[in-house]
Amino acid sequence: MKKTFALLVTSALLATPAFADDVKIGVLLGFTGPIESLTPDMASGAELAMKEASDSGAFMGGSKITSVRGDSTCVDAAAATATAERLITADGVSAIMGADCSGVTTAVLQNVALAKGVVMISPSATSPALSTVEDNGLFFRTSPSDARQGQVLAEILKEKGVKSAAISYTNNDYGKGLAASIQSNFENLGGKITISASHEDGKGDYGAEVAALAQAGGDVLIVAGYLDQGGKGVIQASIDAGTFDVFVLPDGMIGDSLPAAIGKDLNGSYGTLPGTDSPGATKFNGLATAAGFKPGPYAPQSYDAAALMILAMQASSSSDSTKFKTKITDVANAPGEKIYPGELGKALKILASGGDVDYVGATDVELIGPGESAGSFQEIIVKDQKITPVRYR
Repeated sequence: MKKTFALLVTSALLATPAFADDVKIGVLLGFTGPIESLTPDMASGAELAMKEASDSGAFMGGSKITSVRGDSTCVDAAAATATAERLITADGVSAIMGADCSGVTTAVLQNVALAKGVVMISPSATSPALSTVEDNGLFFRTSPSDARQGQVLAEILKEKGVKSAAISYTNNDYGKGLAASIQSNFENLGGKITISASHEDGKGDYGAEVAALAQAGGDVLIVAGYLDQGGKGVIQASIDAGTFDVFVLPDGMIGDSLPAAIGKDLNGSYGTLPGTDSPGATKFNGLATAAGFKPGPYAPQSYDAAALMILAMQASSSSDSTKFKTKITDVANAPGEKIYPGELGKALKILASGGDVDYVGATDVELIGPGESAGSFQEIIVKDQKITPVRYR
């Protein structure tokens, strides 16, 4: 009798999936720093995907997913790497949704993720340098490279009849790479960059920077910075000095806090950020609104980053990054049934039964090359102190 009972217990244990334990995913974003107004909605986007998968009951034998937040600061590489180390070693996360800004993302990848063998999917690190960084197949991103954003912005400048422009860029990997891309593409189209000068974040006075920009001149001032610190400071100082009337705003400058801070003087300025008008974007917007947060900049990309991790884990039957990293591109691209926001439960069931999915998501996801997002961009204009979409490219 005891032998029979023991056999029954052993059989039951063997039938229980080895991955029944809950899974933790790190959310590493700049909750303080120069994009702090954007990151709450970004985190909520990622956590919406985690909740959706958990609530479906179809994730890895009924496992639940827990978000563990960490502050990247956006600009302090030492702080970001320390936080990432804590997320992995102390909190036991299986993967990291993040980081956000390009410099800290590179630092975390090179100093922590590679050594620990942990997947990172960034929703917003756009430096072209990340396209070729050594990553051992662990790094992906759901926003396109600034190599592409530079092309799009240059085309917009030409279409608007801009002949010359000054550039002020934040002095880090993101700012340098984006400024270089804008300059080379604009000059290839016959435009002139009068000056390309860096600025530091966190200063109280940008008068000296603005004086140099004004001396060089230009039809517009391109500000490749961050909306909550240096970029905002350069714009305000330029307005106060009466040096530029129109500002060109790449992705790091776009968010509701900037027009709220600057006011009517920002009206007429324009720019770009990753975005799409796909059916998935509409679905995500509805889900985000219902969940109580804004589908603002990089929130949809954050949802997609978390969703890709979750689906890859399911496809590989493992939350071990070294195993599921090989499935991320598979679940992101064809062949397979197209999956949109709100359909993660459906996707998990397809994968559990051995089927294929083509995750379209909130941003029309397509991965190319070494974890790169093909991506598209939304052109915006500031009108009546609001960020207003114009079209998609």
